[in-house]
Amino acid sequence: MNRGRTLPASADVVVIGGGIMGVSTAYHLATAGRQVVLLEKGALGQGSTCQAAGGVRGFFSDEVNIRLGLRSLDVLERFGDLFGTEVDLHQTGYLFLISDAEDLAAFERNVALHNATGGNSRLISAAEAKQLSPLIDSTGLLGAAWSPRDGHCTPESVVQGYAKAAREAGATLLTNCPATGIETSGGHIVGVTTPAGAIGADQVVCAAGAWSAQVGQWVGVELPVVPLRRQIAITEPIPGLAPNTPFTIDFSTSLYFHTEGEGLLLGCPERVSSWSFDTTRDPAWLSTLAEAVEHRAPALGDVGLRSGWAGLYEMTPDHNALIGRSVTVPGFVYACGFSGHGFLMGPAVGEIVRDLCLDRTPVIDVTSLDAERFRAGGVRPELNVV
Repeated sequence: MNRGRTLPASADVVVIGGGIMGVSTAYHLATAGRQVVLLEKGALGQGSTCQAAGGVRGFFSDEVNIRLGLRSLDVLERFGDLFGTEVDLHQTGYLFLISDAEDLAAFERNVALHNATGGNSRLISAAEAKQLSPLIDSTGLLGAAWSPRDGHCTPESVVQGYAKAAREAGATLLTNCPATGIETSGGHIVGVTTPAGAIGADQVVCAAGAWSAQVGQWVGVELPVVPLRRQIAITEPIPGLAPNTPFTIDFSTSLYFHTEGEGLLLGCPERVSSWSFDTTRDPAWLSTLAEAVEHRAPALGDVGLRSGWAGLYEMTPDHNALIGRSVTVPGFVYACGFSGHGFLMGPAVGEIVRDLCLDRTPVIDVTSLDAERFRAGGVRPELNVV
């Protein structure tokens, strides 16, 4: 735990997890007048948030996800003014490259839904996609989906901005202080345990990302979240790289790239998925990445790699998040399982969790994301994931 810090004896709400969901929630609860303690086992954002590619978008196949993305974009566009922290937002657009007829039909529906929900996107030709993202080989493409408002920013800056604002609003953020259990009495939450002692509280927010299933088990709540390793590489500087290169995704292979300084950030799935908490970089992945690059962006074939890392997606069975309040354990609220698109939804989700904790109608209706959907047959797979 932080040196010189005394563990608070009690709080109105204890937030478990110091990534984007946790710090956004802590900020919104603190500004609503609640006494908040956030527990993070390591450094803020070190779990999954700061290992993310940094993409931000409102373009999805599910209306709830679109609303979450668009509301978060509203905040990120004004983040510097709101929180005094610049997040290096580049709204160079998202470009989904489509080479399958069924996928093209699905994206046509997605574009219509996105625009009907307040977004701005359209289908474009392969030639137009090549103009927007000159590094691609458009051979075999049937078209692309283009959402110009989207882009990418720096996850670390967003986390630090929220953390600073949360502390200024009165929240206590404790790093290197893991939650080790949740205490209950008569089926009600009464506190959270840590190596430094217990904090009395009747409300707990699980924002533990890939580790959320274990937190749910502490109170007998099933949160179907499993970790999936994903790897990222950063290239050396690329002479002549267009600074407005969009966040480009080859939908058939899930290869993606966007600008990172004078080079590119690259990612794609592993050939054999690693469903574990292992974040060791696997050298074999580089050959998978090279094949995907050769297929869709061969111009990058001779570009050297400067660095990279591995992080965790927090996957659910339908690739949609779990957001809700337990129907069996009063006071247990969860926001987890974002399946690779959590960072971009953090600003909006923090507001929603605040509303759930305050027992008021959330700013966005997330009823469909309740964990109970897996028992009730309400699964709605999100298709626009990479």
